[in-house]
Amino acid sequence: MKILNHKIGLGESVEVKIDFARLNTRSKIEVPIIVSRGKIDGPCLLLIGGVHGDETNGVEIVRQIVSKGLNNPKIGTVICIPLLNVFGFLNQSREFPDGRDLNRVFPGSLTGSLASRFAYHIMNEVIPHIDYCIDYHTGGAQRFNYSQIRIDEGDDEIFKLAKVFGSPYIVYSKSQERTFRRSMAKLGKKVLLFEGGKSLNLDKIVTEVGVQGAINIMHYLGMNDFSSKISKIKNEVPSIIITSSKWIRAKHSGMYRSSVRVGQKVEKGMILGSISDPFGAFESAFKCTQEGYILNSNHSPVVNQGDALFHIGFE
Repeated sequence: MKILNHKIGLGESVEVKIDFARLNTRSKIEVPIIVSRGKIDGPCLLLIGGVHGDETNGVEIVRQIVSKGLNNPKIGTVICIPLLNVFGFLNQSREFPDGRDLNRVFPGSLTGSLASRFAYHIMNEVIPHIDYCIDYHTGGAQRFNYSQIRIDEGDDEIFKLAKVFGSPYIVYSKSQERTFRRSMAKLGKKVLLFEGGKSLNLDKIVTEVGVQGAINIMHYLGMNDFSSKISKIKNEVPSIIITSSKWIRAKHSGMYRSSVRVGQKVEKGMILGSISDPFGAFESAFKCTQEGYILNSNHSPVVNQGDALFHIGFE
């Protein structure tokens, strides 16, 4: 296997670095890629976090996998990129230094914007080796995602992998053009997009779900025998399949209080929360219009009219 001019043989573990882009001070920013190969050839799995620089929980999941040595397969290859968008991470920002969302410029261009050029090198230097990928994301702007796997509908193998991963929810969510997931799918790569937690935040439970999901996938693909780690899981509950969803948005601006928790099942007519002015003269509660599950909840105490408050999924 050859990545970024580094030859990596069976049984080898190496760290290579992407350094295609620089800051406007000419300072080099390196993105470590950790490649671990088993002694027997097999599938290649990519674990990637930090496509958006402020989505720290995804970074933490891949970091833990590496620090615990879970990325060392007996069969096949595990490639870990804990933090793809180092630029955004340094600025605690979602975007690249050029202001672009890296996850909206794939597959990239050798002559395009800074983010587009970076995406191009990822797609051409790393992705050709990949068979499977888990792409770790979080909610943004104080919106907390309950742990979920998002997949395109209609691919039986990806659906099977999503069930193996074992997140509480599997959400049918069509991938958007120019995203990493869509670009990978066009190349025939099998991608699970994990959503959990919120930006600039670490959540222990979300991290545990993300790490365990990777263990489950590696065990299923025959890359390692993780029977002992899987058998420790108690009270395993099948993932709930979400076939459609909608956003509940604020009808008023003001101070916001939620009456339900993320991940909860809600019934028709249940009060979801209320919005008030800061002075005690106005308060308006709002209710759930149909039975569903809270996939995402806004944690901001102050909202504007039209802000997304809840993402509710339906079976």
